[in-house]
Amino acid sequence: MKALLLESVHPLAEKMLGDAGVEIESRPGALDEDELIEALQGVDLLGIRSKTEVTDRVLASAPQLQAVGAFCIGTNQIDLADAAGRGIPVFNAPFSNTRSVVELAIAEIIVMARRLTEKDRALHDGVWDKNAKGSHEIRGRRLGIVGYGNIGSQLSVVAEMLGLQVFFYDTDDKLALGNAQRCSSLNELLDIAEVITLHVDGRNGNAGFFGAEQFARMRPRSLFLNLSRGFVVDYEALRDNLLSGHIAGAAVDVFPQEPKRRGDPFSSPLQGIPNVVLTPHVGGSTEEAQEDIGRFVAGKLRDYVAQGTTTLNVNMPALSLGSTPGECRLVHFHANVPGVLAKVNSVLAEHGVNIDGQMLSTRGETGYVVTDVAEGLSDAVLDELRAMPETIRLRVID
Repeated sequence: MKALLLESVHPLAEKMLGDAGVEIESRPGALDEDELIEALQGVDLLGIRSKTEVTDRVLASAPQLQAVGAFCIGTNQIDLADAAGRGIPVFNAPFSNTRSVVELAIAEIIVMARRLTEKDRALHDGVWDKNAKGSHEIRGRRLGIVGYGNIGSQLSVVAEMLGLQVFFYDTDDKLALGNAQRCSSLNELLDIAEVITLHVDGRNGNAGFFGAEQFARMRPRSLFLNLSRGFVVDYEALRDNLLSGHIAGAAVDVFPQEPKRRGDPFSSPLQGIPNVVLTPHVGGSTEEAQEDIGRFVAGKLRDYVAQGTTTLNVNMPALSLGSTPGECRLVHFHANVPGVLAKVNSVLAEHGVNIDGQMLSTRGETGYVVTDVAEGLSDAVLDELRAMPETIRLRVID
Protein backbone atom coordinates (compact mmCIF):
# COMPACT_ATOMS: atom_id res chain seq x y z
CA MET A 1 0.00 0.00 0.00
CA LYS A 2 1.44 3.37 -1.07
CA ALA A 3 0.28 6.93 -0.26
CA LEU A 4 1.16 10.22 -1.97
CA LEU A 5 0.78 13.26 0.34
CA LEU A 6 0.95 16.72 -1.23
CA GLU A 7 0.97 20.37 -0.06
CA SER A 8 2.87 19.82 3.19
CA VAL A 9 0.32 17.63 4.94
CA HIS A 10 1.11 17.53 8.67
CA PRO A 11 3.82 15.00 9.67
CA LEU A 12 1.37 13.32 12.06
CA ALA A 13 -0.54 12.03 9.03
CA GLU A 14 2.66 10.51 7.66
CA LYS A 15 3.37 8.85 10.99
CA MET A 16 -0.13 7.42 11.39
CA LEU A 17 -0.23 5.97 7.89
CA GLY A 18 3.36 4.77 8.16
CA ASP A 19 2.58 3.00 11.43
CA ALA A 20 -0.28 1.26 9.60
CA GLY A 21 2.21 -0.18 7.10
CA VAL A 22 1.64 2.34 4.30
CA GLU A 23 4.63 3.47 2.24
CA ILE A 24 4.67 7.30 2.15
CA GLU A 25 5.81 9.73 -0.53
CA SER A 26 5.46 13.35 0.60
CA ARG A 27 5.83 16.53 -1.50
CA PRO A 28 5.60 20.14 -0.24
CA GLY A 29 3.59 21.78 -3.06
CA ALA A 30 0.60 21.12 -5.27
CA LEU A 31 0.87 19.42 -8.65
CA ASP A 32 -0.80 20.34 -11.91
CA GLU A 33 -2.91 17.77 -13.75
CA ASP A 34 -0.15 16.16 -15.81
CA GLU A 35 2.26 16.09 -12.87
CA LEU A 36 -0.38 14.49 -10.67
CA ILE A 37 -1.20 11.81 -13.24
CA GLU A 38 2.46 10.85 -13.42
CA ALA A 39 2.93 10.89 -9.64
CA LEU A 40 -0.14 8.71 -9.02
CA GLN A 41 1.16 5.69 -10.89
CA GLY A 42 1.22 2.82 -8.39
CA VAL A 43 -0.40 4.94 -5.64
CA ASP A 44 -3.29 3.62 -3.51
CA LEU A 45 -4.02 6.65 -1.30
CA LEU A 46 -3.84 10.36 -2.19
CA GLY A 47 -3.66 13.16 0.37
CA ILE A 48 -4.08 16.78 -0.74
CA ARG A 49 -5.09 20.19 0.56
CA SER A 50 -6.92 22.94 -1.34
CA LYS A 51 -4.58 23.62 -4.29
CA THR A 52 -4.40 20.21 -5.99
CA GLU A 53 -7.26 19.50 -8.40
CA VAL A 54 -8.33 15.88 -8.73
CA THR A 55 -10.16 15.84 -12.05
CA ASP A 56 -11.94 13.05 -13.89
CA ARG A 57 -8.87 12.77 -16.14
CA VAL A 58 -6.63 12.29 -13.11
CA LEU A 59 -8.95 9.64 -11.66
CA ALA A 60 -9.20 7.81 -14.99
CA SER A 61 -5.40 7.65 -15.12
CA ALA A 62 -5.05 6.18 -11.62
CA PRO A 63 -6.84 2.80 -11.60
CA GLN A 64 -4.99 1.69 -8.46
CA LEU A 65 -6.20 4.68 -6.41
CA GLN A 66 -8.49 3.53 -3.59
CA ALA A 67 -9.24 6.67 -1.53
CA VAL A 68 -8.57 10.42 -1.41
CA GLY A 69 -8.01 12.43 1.76
CA ALA A 70 -8.65 16.19 1.60
CA PHE A 71 -6.65 17.59 4.51
CA CYS A 72 -8.90 20.68 4.65
CA ILE A 73 -12.60 21.54 4.81
CA GLY A 74 -13.44 21.98 1.15
CA THR A 75 -13.69 19.24 -1.47
CA ASN A 76 -14.69 21.31 -4.51
CA GLN A 77 -11.19 20.70 -5.95
CA ILE A 78 -12.12 17.01 -6.36
CA ASP A 79 -14.50 15.53 -8.94
CA LEU A 80 -16.62 13.78 -6.31
CA ALA A 81 -19.12 12.24 -8.72
CA ASP A 82 -16.43 10.66 -10.87
CA ALA A 83 -14.63 9.40 -7.75
CA ALA A 84 -17.85 7.78 -6.56
CA GLY A 85 -18.34 6.18 -9.97
CA ARG A 86 -14.91 4.57 -9.59
CA GLY A 87 -15.47 3.38 -6.02
CA ILE A 88 -13.12 5.95 -4.48
CA PRO A 89 -14.35 7.47 -1.20
CA VAL A 90 -13.21 11.00 -0.37
CA PHE A 91 -12.60 12.05 3.24
CA ASN A 92 -12.17 15.60 4.54
CA ALA A 93 -11.90 17.43 7.87
CA PRO A 94 -15.11 19.47 8.27
CA PHE A 95 -14.52 20.50 11.89
CA SER A 96 -10.79 20.50 12.67
CA ASN A 97 -9.87 24.06 11.67
CA THR A 98 -13.11 25.77 12.63
CA ARG A 99 -11.65 27.55 15.64
CA SER A 100 -8.64 28.78 13.68
CA VAL A 101 -10.83 30.41 11.01
CA VAL A 102 -13.06 31.97 13.67
CA GLU A 103 -10.10 33.50 15.51
CA LEU A 104 -8.71 34.95 12.28
CA ALA A 105 -12.09 36.50 11.45
CA ILE A 106 -12.33 38.11 14.90
CA ALA A 107 -8.75 39.37 14.68
CA GLU A 108 -9.35 40.90 11.26
CA ILE A 109 -12.55 42.62 12.36
CA ILE A 110 -10.62 44.29 15.19
CA VAL A 111 -7.69 45.16 12.93
CA MET A 112 -10.01 46.84 10.41
CA ALA A 113 -12.14 48.60 13.03
CA ARG A 114 -8.99 50.09 14.58
CA ARG A 115 -7.27 50.64 11.18
CA LEU A 116 -4.20 48.94 12.57
CA THR A 117 -2.65 48.11 9.20
CA GLU A 118 -2.37 51.81 8.43
CA LYS A 119 -0.86 52.62 11.85
CA ASP A 120 1.62 49.77 11.42
CA ARG A 121 2.63 50.89 7.94
CA ALA A 122 3.10 54.51 9.04
CA LEU A 123 5.45 53.56 11.86
CA HIS A 124 7.46 51.29 9.57
CA ASP A 125 7.79 54.31 7.27
CA GLY A 126 8.98 56.44 10.20
CA VAL A 127 5.76 58.45 10.68
CA TRP A 128 4.18 58.92 14.15
CA ASP A 129 0.43 59.09 13.51
CA LYS A 130 -1.28 59.04 16.91
CA ASN A 131 -4.97 59.91 16.52
CA ALA A 132 -8.37 58.28 17.03
CA LYS A 133 -9.99 59.29 13.75
CA GLY A 134 -11.67 56.34 12.06
CA SER A 135 -10.78 53.96 14.91
CA HIS A 136 -13.69 52.17 16.58
CA GLU A 137 -14.47 49.51 19.16
CA ILE A 138 -16.28 46.43 17.89
CA ARG A 139 -18.49 46.26 20.98
CA GLY A 140 -22.10 46.96 20.05
CA ARG A 141 -21.54 46.74 16.29
CA ARG A 142 -23.85 44.61 14.15
CA LEU A 143 -22.11 41.58 12.62
CA GLY A 144 -23.74 39.88 9.63
CA ILE A 145 -22.71 36.27 8.99
CA VAL A 146 -23.49 34.80 5.57
CA GLY A 147 -23.44 31.03 5.97
CA TYR A 148 -24.25 29.61 9.41
CA GLY A 149 -22.45 26.27 9.23
CA ASN A 150 -19.66 24.98 11.45
CA ILE A 151 -17.56 28.15 11.14
CA GLY A 152 -20.36 30.70 10.94
CA SER A 153 -22.15 29.37 14.01
CA GLN A 154 -19.00 29.23 16.14
CA LEU A 155 -18.06 32.74 15.01
CA SER A 156 -21.52 33.79 16.15
CA VAL A 157 -20.86 32.56 19.69
CA VAL A 158 -17.38 34.09 19.99
CA ALA A 159 -18.48 37.41 18.49
CA GLU A 160 -21.38 37.68 20.89
CA MET A 161 -19.01 37.13 23.82
CA LEU A 162 -17.06 40.18 22.59
CA GLY A 163 -20.17 42.34 22.57
CA LEU A 164 -21.12 42.21 18.90
CA GLN A 165 -24.78 41.96 17.91
CA VAL A 166 -25.02 38.94 15.62
CA PHE A 167 -27.32 38.49 12.62
CA PHE A 168 -27.04 35.69 10.09
CA TYR A 169 -28.43 34.43 6.81
CA ASP A 170 -28.34 30.85 5.54
CA THR A 171 -30.28 29.15 2.77
CA ASP A 172 -30.89 26.20 5.12
CA ASP A 173 -33.00 26.41 8.26
CA LYS A 174 -30.37 26.70 11.01
CA LEU A 175 -30.86 26.98 14.78
CA ALA A 176 -29.72 30.38 16.07
CA LEU A 177 -27.17 30.14 18.89
CA GLY A 178 -27.22 32.51 21.83
CA ASN A 179 -28.89 35.81 20.94
CA ALA A 180 -28.11 35.63 17.22
CA GLN A 181 -30.99 36.66 14.98
CA ARG A 182 -31.81 35.00 11.68
CA CYS A 183 -32.51 37.17 8.64
CA SER A 184 -35.01 35.97 6.05
CA SER A 185 -32.92 37.17 3.09
CA LEU A 186 -29.44 38.31 2.21
CA ASN A 187 -30.75 41.80 1.47
CA GLU A 188 -32.25 42.04 4.95
CA LEU A 189 -28.86 41.13 6.42
CA LEU A 190 -27.05 43.69 4.25
CA ASP A 191 -29.48 46.41 5.33
CA ILE A 192 -28.81 45.71 9.03
CA ALA A 193 -25.16 44.73 9.47
CA GLU A 194 -22.13 46.98 9.79
CA VAL A 195 -19.72 44.09 9.26
CA ILE A 196 -20.37 41.38 6.65
CA THR A 197 -18.41 38.13 6.72
CA LEU A 198 -18.82 35.27 4.22
CA HIS A 199 -18.66 31.61 5.30
CA VAL A 200 -20.37 29.80 2.43
CA ASP A 201 -19.33 26.50 0.89
CA GLY A 202 -17.65 25.82 -2.44
CA ARG A 203 -20.59 24.55 -4.47
CA ASN A 204 -20.63 25.77 -8.07
CA GLY A 205 -23.85 27.70 -7.50
CA ASN A 206 -22.00 30.09 -5.18
CA ALA A 207 -19.71 31.40 -7.93
CA GLY A 208 -20.10 35.19 -8.21
CA PHE A 209 -22.50 35.11 -5.28
CA PHE A 210 -21.37 38.50 -3.90
CA GLY A 211 -20.84 41.30 -6.40
CA ALA A 212 -21.54 44.93 -7.24
CA GLU A 213 -25.24 44.72 -6.34
CA GLN A 214 -24.52 43.32 -2.89
CA PHE A 215 -21.72 45.81 -2.14
CA ALA A 216 -24.00 48.68 -3.14
CA ARG A 217 -26.65 47.35 -0.76
CA MET A 218 -24.26 47.29 2.22
CA ARG A 219 -24.43 50.11 4.72
CA PRO A 220 -22.00 53.00 4.06
CA ARG A 221 -18.59 52.60 5.73
CA SER A 222 -19.18 48.90 6.43
CA LEU A 223 -16.46 46.28 6.81
CA PHE A 224 -16.27 43.17 4.62
CA LEU A 225 -14.59 39.78 5.08
CA ASN A 226 -14.27 36.72 2.86
CA LEU A 227 -12.72 33.62 4.43
CA SER A 228 -14.75 31.12 2.39
CA ARG A 229 -13.97 30.70 -1.34
CA GLY A 230 -12.25 33.08 -3.73
CA PHE A 231 -14.68 32.63 -6.62
CA VAL A 232 -17.62 33.69 -4.45
CA VAL A 233 -16.74 37.42 -4.61
CA ASP A 234 -16.27 39.93 -7.43
CA TYR A 235 -13.05 41.53 -6.22
CA GLU A 236 -13.07 44.22 -8.90
CA ALA A 237 -16.40 45.41 -7.50
CA LEU A 238 -14.96 45.27 -3.98
CA ARG A 239 -12.00 47.37 -5.13
CA ASP A 240 -14.32 50.01 -6.60
CA ASN A 241 -16.30 50.22 -3.35
CA LEU A 242 -13.15 50.49 -1.25
CA LEU A 243 -11.70 53.27 -3.41
CA SER A 244 -15.00 55.18 -3.35
CA GLY A 245 -15.12 54.91 0.45
CA HIS A 246 -18.46 53.08 0.51
CA ILE A 247 -16.70 50.09 2.08
CA ALA A 248 -14.38 51.21 4.90
CA GLY A 249 -12.22 48.08 5.04
CA ALA A 250 -11.88 44.53 3.81
CA ALA A 251 -10.15 41.33 4.87
CA VAL A 252 -9.65 38.61 2.26
CA ASP A 253 -8.06 35.20 2.78
CA VAL A 254 -9.13 33.43 -0.42
CA PHE A 255 -8.75 34.30 -4.10
CA PRO A 256 -10.11 33.01 -7.44
CA GLN A 257 -6.60 32.04 -8.61
CA GLU A 258 -4.09 31.13 -5.95
CA PRO A 259 -0.42 30.17 -6.38
CA LYS A 260 0.20 26.45 -6.03
CA ARG A 261 3.46 26.71 -4.12
CA ARG A 262 4.89 28.83 -1.34
CA GLY A 263 6.98 31.67 -2.77
CA ASP A 264 5.18 31.83 -6.11
CA PRO A 265 4.16 35.32 -7.35
CA PHE A 266 0.74 36.67 -6.41
CA SER A 267 -1.43 39.46 -7.82
CA SER A 268 -4.80 40.89 -6.76
CA PRO A 269 -6.78 44.06 -7.56
CA LEU A 270 -6.97 44.63 -3.80
CA GLN A 271 -3.24 45.16 -3.32
CA GLY A 272 -2.11 48.57 -2.10
CA ILE A 273 -5.51 49.78 -0.84
CA PRO A 274 -5.57 51.23 2.71
CA ASN A 275 -7.32 49.24 5.45
CA VAL A 276 -7.30 46.03 3.42
CA VAL A 277 -5.94 42.87 5.05
CA LEU A 278 -4.77 40.22 2.58
CA THR A 279 -3.72 36.79 3.85
CA PRO A 280 -2.58 33.78 1.74
CA HIS A 281 -5.41 31.32 2.49
CA VAL A 282 -4.27 30.77 6.07
CA GLY A 283 -7.67 30.71 7.80
CA GLY A 284 -7.12 27.15 8.94
CA SER A 285 -3.33 27.29 8.94
CA THR A 286 -2.46 27.10 12.59
CA GLU A 287 -0.22 24.37 13.96
CA GLU A 288 -3.08 23.15 16.16
CA ALA A 289 -5.55 22.94 13.29
CA GLN A 290 -3.13 21.28 10.88
CA GLU A 291 -2.17 18.67 13.45
CA ASP A 292 -5.82 17.87 14.15
CA ILE A 293 -6.61 17.73 10.43
CA GLY A 294 -3.66 15.39 9.91
CA ARG A 295 -4.86 13.13 12.70
CA PHE A 296 -8.50 13.12 11.57
CA VAL A 297 -8.08 12.52 7.83
CA ALA A 298 -5.18 10.07 8.20
CA GLY A 299 -7.32 8.14 10.69
CA LYS A 300 -10.15 7.93 8.16
CA LEU A 301 -7.81 6.69 5.42
CA ARG A 302 -6.22 4.16 7.76
CA ASP A 303 -9.60 2.81 8.91
CA TYR A 304 -10.85 2.54 5.34
CA VAL A 305 -7.80 0.56 4.27
CA ALA A 306 -7.83 -1.70 7.32
CA GLN A 307 -11.57 -2.16 7.90
CA GLY A 308 -13.54 -0.69 5.00
CA THR A 309 -15.04 2.01 7.26
CA THR A 310 -16.45 4.93 5.27
CA THR A 311 -18.04 7.12 7.97
CA LEU A 312 -17.89 10.89 7.33
CA ASN A 313 -16.81 10.48 3.72
CA VAL A 314 -18.37 13.03 1.35
CA ASN A 315 -19.30 11.08 -1.78
CA MET A 316 -20.03 7.41 -0.97
CA PRO A 317 -22.31 5.33 1.26
CA ALA A 318 -21.26 5.42 4.91
CA LEU A 319 -20.64 2.31 7.01
CA SER A 320 -19.01 2.15 10.45
CA LEU A 321 -17.16 -1.14 10.73
CA GLY A 322 -15.03 -2.71 13.44
CA SER A 323 -12.12 -5.05 12.90
CA THR A 324 -12.77 -8.74 12.40
CA PRO A 325 -9.75 -10.77 13.57
CA GLY A 326 -9.44 -14.13 11.87
CA GLU A 327 -12.01 -13.32 9.20
CA CYS A 328 -11.93 -12.25 5.57
CA ARG A 329 -13.84 -9.10 4.61
CA LEU A 330 -15.28 -8.53 1.15
CA VAL A 331 -15.73 -4.84 0.28
CA HIS A 332 -18.00 -4.29 -2.71
CA PHE A 333 -19.01 -0.98 -4.29
CA HIS A 334 -21.74 -1.37 -6.87
CA ALA A 335 -24.43 0.44 -8.84
CA ASN A 336 -27.42 1.13 -6.63
CA VAL A 337 -29.97 -0.99 -8.47
CA PRO A 338 -32.32 -3.72 -7.19
CA GLY A 339 -31.01 -7.24 -6.73
CA VAL A 340 -27.28 -6.67 -6.28
CA LEU A 341 -27.17 -8.01 -2.72
CA ALA A 342 -29.04 -11.12 -3.82
CA LYS A 343 -26.55 -11.65 -6.65
CA VAL A 344 -23.57 -11.30 -4.31
CA ASN A 345 -25.04 -13.78 -1.85
CA SER A 346 -25.96 -16.17 -4.61
CA VAL A 347 -22.36 -16.26 -5.86
CA LEU A 348 -21.10 -16.89 -2.34
CA ALA A 349 -23.67 -19.62 -1.76
CA GLU A 350 -22.86 -21.38 -5.03
CA HIS A 351 -19.21 -21.61 -3.94
CA GLY A 352 -20.08 -22.82 -0.44
CA VAL A 353 -19.02 -19.60 1.31
CA ASN A 354 -20.77 -19.08 4.65
CA ILE A 355 -21.51 -15.48 5.63
CA ASP A 356 -20.67 -14.48 9.22
CA GLY A 357 -21.89 -10.90 8.93
CA GLN A 358 -23.06 -8.42 6.33
CA MET A 359 -23.88 -4.70 6.11
CA LEU A 360 -25.32 -2.63 3.25
CA SER A 361 -25.62 1.11 2.69
CA THR A 362 -26.56 3.18 -0.36
CA ARG A 363 -26.06 6.79 -1.39
CA GLY A 364 -27.35 8.20 -4.64
CA GLU A 365 -26.29 5.93 -7.48
CA THR A 366 -23.82 3.91 -5.40
CA GLY A 367 -24.27 0.96 -3.08
CA TYR A 368 -21.77 -0.46 -0.60
CA VAL A 369 -22.00 -3.96 0.81
CA VAL A 370 -19.46 -5.40 3.24
CA THR A 371 -19.45 -9.14 3.85
CA ASP A 372 -17.46 -11.02 6.51
CA VAL A 373 -16.64 -14.69 5.98
CA ALA A 374 -14.65 -17.08 8.14
CA GLU A 375 -12.27 -18.26 5.43
CA GLY A 376 -10.41 -16.78 2.48
CA LEU A 377 -12.15 -16.44 -0.87
CA SER A 378 -11.03 -18.30 -3.98
CA ASP A 379 -10.04 -16.53 -7.18
CA ALA A 380 -13.11 -18.05 -8.84
CA VAL A 381 -15.43 -16.30 -6.35
CA LEU A 382 -13.67 -12.97 -6.76
CA ASP A 383 -13.61 -13.22 -10.56
CA GLU A 384 -17.33 -13.93 -10.65
CA LEU A 385 -18.13 -10.98 -8.36
CA ARG A 386 -15.92 -8.63 -10.38
CA ALA A 387 -17.66 -9.79 -13.57
CA MET A 388 -21.06 -8.67 -12.29
CA PRO A 389 -22.19 -5.72 -14.49
CA GLU A 390 -23.17 -3.77 -11.36
CA THR A 391 -19.72 -4.02 -9.74
CA ILE A 392 -17.78 -0.76 -9.45
CA ARG A 393 -14.91 -1.92 -7.26
CA LEU A 394 -14.16 -5.07 -5.27
CA ARG A 395 -11.58 -5.30 -2.51
CA VAL A 396 -10.64 -8.02 -0.05
CA ILE A 397 -9.39 -7.25 3.45
CA ASP A 398 -7.70 -10.22 5.11
